[in-house]
Amino acid sequence: MSDDLDLFNDPYTSGGGHGEERATTPRRRERVPKRKLVIWSIVGVVVLLIAGGAYYGVTQVLGFGSYDDYSGQGEADVVVEVTDGESTGDIAETLHKADVVASAKAFVKAGEDNSKLRGVQPGFYVMKTKMSGAAAVAAIVNPDARVGELQIRAGSQLDDVKAPDGSIVSGIISKLSKASCAKLNGKDTCVSPDALRNAYEKADLASLGVPDWAVPYAKKAEPKRRLEGLILPDVYDVKPGSDATELWKTVLSKSALHLQAVGMPSVAKDTGFTPYEVLIMASLIEREAITSDFPKVSRVTYNRLAKPMKLGYDSTINYVLDRPEITTKDADRAKGGPYNTYNNFGLTPTPISAPSNEAIDAAVNPAPGKWMFFVKCEKDGTSCFAVTGEEHQRNVDKARANHVY
Repeated sequence: MSDDLDLFNDPYTSGGGHGEERATTPRRRERVPKRKLVIWSIVGVVVLLIAGGAYYGVTQVLGFGSYDDYSGQGEADVVVEVTDGESTGDIAETLHKADVVASAKAFVKAGEDNSKLRGVQPGFYVMKTKMSGAAAVAAIVNPDARVGELQIRAGSQLDDVKAPDGSIVSGIISKLSKASCAKLNGKDTCVSPDALRNAYEKADLASLGVPDWAVPYAKKAEPKRRLEGLILPDVYDVKPGSDATELWKTVLSKSALHLQAVGMPSVAKDTGFTPYEVLIMASLIEREAITSDFPKVSRVTYNRLAKPMKLGYDSTINYVLDRPEITTKDADRAKGGPYNTYNNFGLTPTPISAPSNEAIDAAVNPAPGKWMFFVKCEKDGTSCFAVTGEEHQRNVDKARANHVY
């Protein structure tokens, strides 16, 4: 059929009016190859960028190719942190970001033959900006570079303690004050013990990092004793240059994780006591006995509280007096106060020390037994336990014969 007006001709055929001569690809699809070309071009650019970035990272960290490096011993003091599990490459990147070294590779290359570099521990280090890679390696392996290390031992308390020989054993507050010290660009960063006390005596405890289950009890305590027992034995890293509040937050936040790790507060649910009371018992156990006797001392504590019977623990008398002696004098025991377990029934208002994991476990799992008394009777600290008063007196006599009591 002719179509002089060309109304029925397919505009996409190669020659005109016959369907069998129609092209296989519509005109619209002629644009697709160009679009594909653009897409593949973009993909190629992206791949090149990724490859370039990966190459740069590899060359900087692993040591291929050229790299930037400062010269000299550096300029301004700066505190950098090495976190747990970091490799040499990770440390190098940290130093690069702080402008300690010009490139990560400068540090890695300089440290290739330094075996001490693998022994760098997590913590804070005083370095300088714009150090050569070699100078940075030498600085960070120097023991004097590490700052802010705070070691809390089991049985520690907030305040200093006066030992029998007259020497002073630093408490947690004094140790934290010392850990806050560094000299940065000629200025000391030390936070005084008084500033640390003021910070926690007046602060919102929850905002400092005290666990929710402990906050209501700690708030009721005498202000200077609010944090007692809430800082568990551990090694803490605090950043010099931080203020008092920041220092407490660092320590209490880590201690809260430690408390979670030992099962607090859930481990207390079957004891008949609150988690805070379990912590108090653990602190008493810590100060009253050596580790091997912890479960038995725990049982004596449970038995006396159940009777009820006054605990009569010398450690609670000495806690207020800031001294570690085993025994107490009649005059000391006659003094009043909420921490005098010779005069008062029940537990003390707060813990009296930093309890160890073992002490907390003993407070939750006391040894089976009917003991009501104990006394340290051996020079190695071992206690003798008794059910009756008569038996206890024989143990006291033994302790005196051994020059322990």
